[in-house]
Amino acid sequence: MEIGLLLKIAGVGVLVSITSAILNKSGRDEQAMLVTVAGIVVVMLMLVGEIGQLFDTVRSVFGV
Repeated sequence: MEIGLLLKIAGVGVLVSITSAILNKSGRDEQAMLVTVAGIVVVMLMLVGEIGQLFDTVRSVFGV
């Protein structure tokens, strides 16, 4: 796994947490929840390629 991917995930996490905190303080709890869910979706989309590579590696190791 690349260190760049970890830094991107950490950046998304920091951005989402700051945005969510600001929205919570201003009384917009629904938007804060949507920002949090959107952050989770973005991170999951980043990880889809890595998970695909993991499955390819497992297939090649076991010769399937």
